[in-house]
Amino acid sequence: MFGNKLTRKLHGWQRILALILAFAIAIISSAIFSPHLSAQIPPKNPRKTELRGVWLTNIDSDVFFSRKNVTDAVNRLDELNFNTIYPTVWQGGYTLYPSAVAKRVFGKSIDPSPGLQNRDVIKEIITQSHLKGIAVIPWFEFGFMAPADSELARLHPDWLARRRDGSTIWKEGTNDRVWLNPFHAEVQQFILDLIVEIVDKYDLDGIQFDDHFGLPVEFGYEPTTVLMYQKAIKSRPSNDARETFWIRWRADRINDFMARVFHAIKSRKQKCIISLSPNPLHFALPAHLQDWFTWERRDYIEEIVLQVYRSDIKRFNTELEREEVILAKEHIPTAIGILTGLKNSSVSLKQIQDQVQSVRKRDFAGVSFFFYESLSNWAKETPEQRDSALRTFFPTKIQRPSV
Repeated sequence: MFGNKLTRKLHGWQRILALILAFAIAIISSAIFSPHLSAQIPPKNPRKTELRGVWLTNIDSDVFFSRKNVTDAVNRLDELNFNTIYPTVWQGGYTLYPSAVAKRVFGKSIDPSPGLQNRDVIKEIITQSHLKGIAVIPWFEFGFMAPADSELARLHPDWLARRRDGSTIWKEGTNDRVWLNPFHAEVQQFILDLIVEIVDKYDLDGIQFDDHFGLPVEFGYEPTTVLMYQKAIKSRPSNDARETFWIRWRADRINDFMARVFHAIKSRKQKCIISLSPNPLHFALPAHLQDWFTWERRDYIEEIVLQVYRSDIKRFNTELEREEVILAKEHIPTAIGILTGLKNSSVSLKQIQDQVQSVRKRDFAGVSFFFYESLSNWAKETPEQRDSALRTFFPTKIQRPSV
């Protein structure tokens, strides 16, 4: 009898162990075969705010060129729970809105593309987005840069920045560009007038500048700039454009101009957010004289969307962990710009998902995707698969961070 009882007890324990093992296998299998599981699990302390942005361009995109396209894009972004749109307003030597300043300075009030005539696409984007509770922060995309063959460059050759040899052309891919001299008083006034016009004209939530709000380091040898330097320093600028003090002096003059921009905006619209989407500082300052860390320390900017367009996750994470980025994050809302693809260069869903998770893990203010069309187009995955993934990133609506 004792032997039979022992046998029954052993059989009972075997059944219990079998059930436990089956349950464990089920959990492990679920984790293995559910690639978006980690994106679906809510954080232990759910966020109260998150920046969920996207840039809208007039290049490789049809959104700007009809009212219906604007409506469709805004509705789609609302359905995907985005809360911020950055539409370009200054691109390719033209404004993307009817501009009295542009008309006065170079004779064209708006980009001549047929789909933009007799309408105000920026007003349409703002009106429709605000109905959905989406913030709109117009993006001053080209900054001090212009096409070499633009009316602006042709009519104002004395405004152009020059290298030591007097040349002005700067290659952006296959495109010939020039740069307006940010140390020239008339250039500064033109840029300020455009910025103030945008701020005054629209019910916007902010205005954003980017990596073009600086100057490539090889420029700055215009006669007026050299004379300005000589008066201040009592010597000529270094022949080496990358000499430390020469970089510092030019960057400081751009810092001074950014202070003017800040005060001009705030004197007209106190609640207008001043946003910046720069490159990482270790490139921005020595290569483009853009000392955005000083702007952040001095409160000239109120939001940062750092461009971290890296395909390697280790390099991506390294940029997120730099000291100046951590300090900025502790001071103002600091989000990360993530590349979702270009027309001839797709980005995988896995790369995007890994980067979004890295940003959230480090408690940044949010993300913005570059750019709208590549959210679902030009990818190996289908548009339906891309949109499904976006819904796992942003499953519910949420407010953007306040400043």
